[in-house]
Amino acid sequence: MNLILKVWRQKNAADPGRFVTYQARDINEHMSFLEMLDVVNEDLIARGEDPIAFDSDCREGICGTCGFMINGIAHGPQRATTVCQLHMRHFKDGDELVLEPWRAAAFPVIKDLVVDRSAFDRIIQAGGYISVNTGSAPEANTIPVPKEHAERALDAAACIGCGACVAACPNASAMLFTAAKVAHLNLLPQGQPERFRRVRNMVAQHDAEGFGHCTNHGECEAVCPKQISLNFIALLNRELLRSALRG
Repeated sequence: MNLILKVWRQKNAADPGRFVTYQARDINEHMSFLEMLDVVNEDLIARGEDPIAFDSDCREGICGTCGFMINGIAHGPQRATTVCQLHMRHFKDGDELVLEPWRAAAFPVIKDLVVDRSAFDRIIQAGGYISVNTGSAPEANTIPVPKEHAERALDAAACIGCGACVAACPNASAMLFTAAKVAHLNLLPQGQPERFRRVRNMVAQHDAEGFGHCTNHGECEAVCPKQISLNFIALLNRELLRSALRG
């Protein structure tokens, strides 16, 4: 399989950046998208050129490190799939693919397809924790959790913080990410002590980082590789309202 890649190349945050065209030749259809880029980079290095910078770690769809736009779609055309788990068999010989980084003011480009997502870390630091005593794990059955709450908390906790929701949103909002991180703690008994302070602080940090507001376009849910539901944003809004009413 041979492909044409139009890749966004940018040396650093101050560089204006530009698209550069590359040929990806003799690509095996069983390769992952990142393995295809590894092959392209090996060719670039052999020619003495700077390889394409992109993030990756686990390459198993777990860590959320990978992620960029492929033909204008966050993580590419396959639903519920990270870039590292996207395989070349979903493309055709001769396809032209446009690769560019997440586009959001809160995600400044570091180099090429790599962006700085530390804004997510600061949202977590603002309230994504619980106050518990350290030591041995308590007996699980001592804190009863309704099955519905447990399942919803686990659904929210599936968020890997890849940033696709921000990249897809026309407002560059990170409300789906923030809502998931609020919900998976607020739904559990252990998360109750900081419940209202958590939602206030995390939403305030979200806004301070320069993310936009949610206007219910639903693009975030559509591209989320873990299929985090838009319903969590509704839950966040209810929690924020309750927090405001408590004063």
